[in-house]
Amino acid sequence: MANIVERGVDSCRSTLFVLDGAKALRRAVLDVFGKRALIQRCQVHKRRNILEHLPEEKRTGVENIITEAFRAATSKTARGRLEALAGRLAAEYPSAAESLREGLDELFTVKDLGLLEDLERGFSTTNAIENVNKGIRHITGRVTRWRGGTMILRWIGAALQELQAGFHRVKGFKGMEALVAALKARDASLKPSADNQEKAA
Repeated sequence: MANIVERGVDSCRSTLFVLDGAKALRRAVLDVFGKRALIQRCQVHKRRNILEHLPEEKRTGVENIITEAFRAATSKTARGRLEALAGRLAAEYPSAAESLREGLDELFTVKDLGLLEDLERGFSTTNAIENVNKGIRHITGRVTRWRGGTMILRWIGAALQELQAGFHRVKGFKGMEALVAALKARDASLKPSADNQEKAA
């Protein structure tokens, strides 16, 4: 995160981070960006984590409820549905209920920004980078023996060059102005002194 700031990303401006739930990465984001960080937890990872705690016969029903919650018109409705689901799961499947409740508010950060549906859906998961990572793994999987870090970098560069032909515009990209406006409005609502206090700490 510090390296990203050194390369020009302004840590004094509100920034949206879409994360997979890794606690160390979340901590790094907050350490560097403080209150300027808006964290969106990947809904795909969260869904997968919850379902892993359930027997096969329970997964379809629970997944349907989660999907309906993610598609709800407001974050209040979505949270209510998931909290109710956690309550029903708690007695028999406490690990699933705990997974559901963990980071619940961060599942709807993007929804609270009031973006177009396509843009909201796209920024509610880490799919964009996951697809790139999958492509890199597929292409570099042809290598049977690595000969140092320079070779690794060359292959990743070549993989990205090959993959870029399949890159597409972000769905709902015309609504990006609304995202920028929401981030600027958040900046205006935060006191500059809050940033200074965090950095001093």
